[in-house]
Amino acid sequence: MHEEPFRLGREFFQDPHATYRDLLTEGRVRYASLSSAFGFWLVTRYADAKALLSDPRLSKDSTRAKELFADGAGQVYGLDLFAHMLQTDPPDHTRLRRLVNKAFTNRAVAGLRPRIEQITDSLLDDLAAVGRADLIESFASPLPIAVICEILGVPADDQAKFRSWVIPFVAAASPDDVRTADEEMRAYLTALIAEKRSEPTKDLLSDLVHVSDQGDQLSGPELLSMAFLLLVAGYETTVNLIGNGVLALLRHPDRLTALRSDPSLLPEAVEEFLRYDGSLNLATLRFTTEPVRVDEVEIPAGEFVLISLLAANRDPRQFPDPDRFDITRGTGGGHLAFGHGIHYCVGAPLARLEAQVAIGRLLDKFGAIELDGDPADLRWRRSPVMHGLERLPIRVGS
Repeated sequence: MHEEPFRLGREFFQDPHATYRDLLTEGRVRYASLSSAFGFWLVTRYADAKALLSDPRLSKDSTRAKELFADGAGQVYGLDLFAHMLQTDPPDHTRLRRLVNKAFTNRAVAGLRPRIEQITDSLLDDLAAVGRADLIESFASPLPIAVICEILGVPADDQAKFRSWVIPFVAAASPDDVRTADEEMRAYLTALIAEKRSEPTKDLLSDLVHVSDQGDQLSGPELLSMAFLLLVAGYETTVNLIGNGVLALLRHPDRLTALRSDPSLLPEAVEEFLRYDGSLNLATLRFTTEPVRVDEVEIPAGEFVLISLLAANRDPRQFPDPDRFDITRGTGGGHLAFGHGIHYCVGAPLARLEAQVAIGRLLDKFGAIELDGDPADLRWRRSPVMHGLERLPIRVGS
């Protein structure tokens, strides 16, 4: 028997940090629920989160996870696109990750800087022409989707389709919306992969279609799910990193002034954006393959575990004065915004570079940036995984 679940309601999505402050004070792992059909053990403390993110007793195998859901609640785990490397365990995960690692090394990503700067400047010119806009829609969203689509080799004319397909997988959506997005994206990617097979171009998807690493190759379903994962992970997390980072600066004008005065602080500032209000709320689903003890709580085998990256990154046991936004804090605290262990985000170097370029050039371009409206009207997306704003209306000037 489980204890009465700690219910995470609508208010949780609008201010998760308030909930996490209470849970961090209590300290222990809690049994929680987002809906009547889905209960899980919620991990908030930094030390527990870091240990469990790399604990092999916690599995991410999507096929086995689907069997643990009651009443078909885990139907997304049965979708072809969801059987990607983020939802696999070694040795499959090891093989799949090896095939994409080289595309996202620091050196490989650094070579993308001129193109990222070019896309950024074009979007900022458009923003300058109107003077006020939703920063998410006009800047934070189109930049990473353009970059990851170019990396993968998705034609420019098709890039706009992907946002509507991605959203149902990472936000609250009806089963019908999820199925429709799955079918449409799967059909598109199947056709694109066939095109890359017959006429390869200089892009990552063509490389993955034709790769032969240590005699290995991706199967058809693996190619589909890998393309899906890279599109989603390379897009959504960076949208939120840019949006959340800009909002933090607007809410702390003294830090904004400091960053303008000393652009060399930008890499350190991006690390603080990630720690203070990262792109991910709860890490993707894991389940116990055997009993796992976390302090005084024993989580039985066959139970779901969700690890809060937001909470861990504001744990006062790890980060002094954790609710203070400080771009000179330094990176020694080791935030968990990109996860930890074998599932550490392969695209972390790309996300960091895009955020540095986007926010650095935004501050260079405009001497004045401010919220356009009442801060109380800002709304966060109702997603247990992604932590990002629905809109961020701003005004800019020289």
